[in-house]
Amino acid sequence: MRASDFEENHPPVFDAAFWDARYSEADAIWSGNPNPQLVDEVSDLTPGTALEIGCGEGADAIWLAHRGWQVTATELSEVALGRAAAHAEAADVADRITFRLADATEWVPPAGAFDLVTAHFMHLPSVQRIPLHERLAAAVAPGGTLLVVGHHPSDLDTDMDRMRLPDWLFTASDVAAVLEPGAWTVLVEEERARTAVDPEGRSLTIHDAVLRARRTAAVVGQNRS
Repeated sequence: MRASDFEENHPPVFDAAFWDARYSEADAIWSGNPNPQLVDEVSDLTPGTALEIGCGEGADAIWLAHRGWQVTATELSEVALGRAAAHAEAADVADRITFRLADATEWVPPAGAFDLVTAHFMHLPSVQRIPLHERLAAAVAPGGTLLVVGHHPSDLDTDMDRMRLPDWLFTASDVAAVLEPGAWTVLVEEERARTAVDPEGRSLTIHDAVLRARRTAAVVGQNRS
């Protein structure tokens, strides 16, 4: 059996204990810069309320707060959440961010409550990912924006040191497929190339799946209270 076959049949468990241990390995495991697709897609939006799922060390939430957004940022790891809160304090935007410890596979955000809902590189098996994307879409207010970015399945063909788990990757069209017909305008649905550096310092091209959509109708039965 190939290693990739083993990974598909025995997928890793990325639970709170895993991520707490991962974040505890170093003072920082991410760059501290906002995700480039967030900057590209959100810079021109009018600030309002935002929900970020999987905030990590807080770079995206802090960038949003600096631009005037009132942010709710969730994270599974207590270690990462504490680090993100400290970074927000240092950046003088703590009053614009509410950090919440939450498991994205279980937590249900309030329907129609946010002007922006964003998730970057939140990878789960499709049996969990599809319901997550449905919950995120339901949390967007009429006129609001859903932005979902992830590793595109074409990255499986690169030399990037990444788990070979095809079911965990998705296209922008996969995300668009969960949106209620007639309730959304899809503005961006594409695969974008960008340059990354692998663990050995080599430059390579990888691809992001990018879905940005605007809600044009309320969720049926929606209650914002």
